[in-house]
Formats: sequence, structure tokens, C-alpha cells
Amino acid sequence: QVQLVGSGGGLVKPGGSLRLSCVVSGFTSDYYTITCFRQAPGKERAGVSCIGRSNGVAHYSDSVKGRFTISIDVAKNTVYLQMNSLKSEDTAVYYCAAIRRSYYSGTAYHYWSRANDHDYWGQGTQVTVSS
Repeated sequence: QVQLVGSGGGLVKPGGSLRLSCVVSGFTSDYYTITCFRQAPGKERAGVSCIGRSNGVAHYSDSVKGRFTISIDVAKNTVYLQMNSLKSEDTAVYYCAAIRRSYYSGTAYHYWSRANDHDYWGQGTQVTVSS
């Protein structure tokens, strides 16, 4: 049974940093991608970043590129989202999700960020950026 357990949210001031974690278990192969989504009040869930378990290829939305870094610790089966230079508009509930698919480098945002394509979801973690 695939399970995703997300953690690491909190309250941080603008310009600050947070690191989210997503512990993954239950997969019997390495052919999957972990995607981080976020949902702000009154807005649709949006893809932030993703990383392939088998190929390590990462993608970012334009809104976080250069500020967020996604990584995977294979030994710990954990994906990390390091969020730096946080802005108020980053405030949202953040989710990790899994899809049995891998992407090549340069895959278009609209393709890797489709929430409905993802098979498994972790619980959300609140990130609030406020002074």
C-alpha cells in the first residue's frame, strides 16, 4: 500500500526558508514521480515542483524557479522541498503526490502538474509566510 507522509510546514517571515519533507513507502518499483502541489484559499491546486525517483529529473513552476529546490534521499525514501526567499504569495497548504510515470527533462508544466493524474496523495501541511 503506497503511503505519502508530508511534514515541515509552519509560519515564516518573508524572505525566510522552510524545508518540507515527504516520506514515501509502498512502491515496489522505482518508476514513479513525486510532485509537490499547493493550494491557497480560494484558488485551485497548483503544481510547484516534481522529481522522478528513477531518473532524478526535476521540474519547477515559474513562480518558484530559482527559489525552491526539490531533492530525493533514496536511502530514506524521502523527498525534500527546500523553500528559500519565501513570499507572502507562497502561503498555501502544500501536498505531495505520486504518479506512476517519469518525465524527461524539459517536460511542459501543463503535463507534469495535472493533479487529477496523480494516484496517491499525502496529507497537506500549512505554510504561512507573514510578517
